[in-house]
Amino acid sequence: MCGITGFLDTRREAGIQWLEATARAMASAMPHRGPDDDGVWCDPQAGIALGFRRLAIIDLSPAGHQPMVSHSGQSALVYNGEIYNAEEIRPTLTDRGVRFRGHSDSEVFLEYAEAFGFEAAVRKTVGMFAMCWHDRRDRSTWLARDRMGEKPLYVARLGQTILFASELRCFRQHPEFRAEIDPEGLSAYVRFGYVPHPHSIYRNVQMVPPGGLVRISPDGEVKIGRYWTPEATAAAAKQTPFQGSESDAVDALEAVLRQAVRSCMVSDVPLGAFLSGGIDSSTVVALMQAQSSRPVKTFSIGFHVEGFDEAPHARAVARHLGTEHEELYFSAQDMIDLVPRLPEIWDEPFADSSQLPTYMVSAMARRHVTVALSGDGGDELFAGYSRYDQIARVAAAVNASGGLAAHLGGFVHRLMRMPAFAPMRAMMPPVFRARVDRWSGRVAEMRAENGLETAYRRTVAQGVAPQDILLAPSERVADIWQGALATNFPGAIERAQMIDTLTYLPDDILVKVDRASMAVSLEARAPLLDHRVVDFAWRLPENLKRRDGEGKWALKQVLYRHVPRALVERPKMGFGVPIDVWLRGPLRDWAEDLISERTLKADGLFRADAVRTLWNRHLAGEQWQYPLWTVLMLQAWRRRWGH
Repeated sequence: MCGITGFLDTRREAGIQWLEATARAMASAMPHRGPDDDGVWCDPQAGIALGFRRLAIIDLSPAGHQPMVSHSGQSALVYNGEIYNAEEIRPTLTDRGVRFRGHSDSEVFLEYAEAFGFEAAVRKTVGMFAMCWHDRRDRSTWLARDRMGEKPLYVARLGQTILFASELRCFRQHPEFRAEIDPEGLSAYVRFGYVPHPHSIYRNVQMVPPGGLVRISPDGEVKIGRYWTPEATAAAAKQTPFQGSESDAVDALEAVLRQAVRSCMVSDVPLGAFLSGGIDSSTVVALMQAQSSRPVKTFSIGFHVEGFDEAPHARAVARHLGTEHEELYFSAQDMIDLVPRLPEIWDEPFADSSQLPTYMVSAMARRHVTVALSGDGGDELFAGYSRYDQIARVAAAVNASGGLAAHLGGFVHRLMRMPAFAPMRAMMPPVFRARVDRWSGRVAEMRAENGLETAYRRTVAQGVAPQDILLAPSERVADIWQGALATNFPGAIERAQMIDTLTYLPDDILVKVDRASMAVSLEARAPLLDHRVVDFAWRLPENLKRRDGEGKWALKQVLYRHVPRALVERPKMGFGVPIDVWLRGPLRDWAEDLISERTLKADGLFRADAVRTLWNRHLAGEQWQYPLWTVLMLQAWRRRWGH
């Protein structure tokens, strides 16, 4: 796990000293991603400079140093991540006469790319990565990102200069970069609480999509394509569904999961796992322990806040599996003290408040290990989110009785908004009123074209539209929200799963885990996101994923073979914190400072009246913490980075 950066200047006028100094400055902006080593490599004749920060995981010797130049000297690589099948690939190269200097996966990939081409090398890999490879033979430069988007990679086009980096903070070190907020990126952030790819918060900067492949020609032409996509993989998998009994399916799932977990356990440094006591992390830990000759190191954190403490559940699972378990309790004040640091850790606006405990558990784990496995991806692949049932029920209501329920929902939706109905509406208990609004609104939306997507978009959004609170909203609706997935994924649950796989998973969950873990120089690995697991999960029929209103049926059956059902069968708790309470209490002064009317008007992005109305309604007891946290994180980010 490392940090990569660099640039291509097609003018080719700069000398080697300037190239090296600039690349070093860009790499030095992210020491947290690589505290063990750093380096730069330049080719003035090609106008290229590569920068690197290393967190040593495989081959701790100088033979693993990057940027890495091939044995022939004809290509160079900077690479962040892990290629889990490197040792399977290595014999192909030794048979061709390659003499390896060390045993790093980086060297294997570099030599394979030179021998067979970059795209062939990327397709051959199993792992997580972001990388840049420069071929000196034709002066082409290639970038790639792993299939599911575990590792970040940004690319910026600035006239005749192309920049790339693991984090945006690197771009600010290049003299040609101008940090201007992109209206479309901002609007998308306000809607979702994160910036979805391919947007970034800055103009002229894109996030390379998961499974993305970028070729930069010597004259600076940038072509961004995909070598792998979840939607194509899932659509193909559905055409060859699993044939066999339920027991056969569980056997096969356990086999593919064991393989993925075993691959992620390769390391030359101490390794462990996050353990919440939930289905996903418990399954990963159980399969780790089943394949380990010593107790696996596991980590969990606890909070002295009712309804948010998962530590006892994790402790029970760890005790049963016999892991070497560590837990640490944090107070609410510990979390609150972290809040001002969030814009530094996430150098792009990010408003998922579970970022706080994610950072805390990462920091705690880093005291003991350098690599930690996580259970990320289980909800998206095995239909774990409760909102999938909600959207399925609404879809069923629309289709039932020739649309009778849909017409009723639409009537209620219109009635609730009539001025004459306002007094009666005001008399309703707030909780009941909100539930009626949600149900009637979703049913009404579902009647329209692309209604499922419209209703689901509202479900996963932050609670307000960009048009409600931004002075100059500029929103582009992606194709997946306009019916692009309907043909291959006609069912409500499967379509919602795929939307989450393409959006929420890479742009929220994986961003959260990457930034939180790398802020403390910890490598996080997600074996459930192995593309072989993804393929198999989509071959399973829906009733092996979601049954009787509960998701992850097949995944649970695997877990129950290792852990008693009673230890893990409980309502899903999530990994959240009581932001709503904190904003009315200990964080109130911090928030008031960021969203005072004077500040909002001076900053010129938000409608001060709209934001202040949300704030006052929240203080009065209504639940508006999600859109408010989104605004606060943007304001705090702007203050930290001088925008």
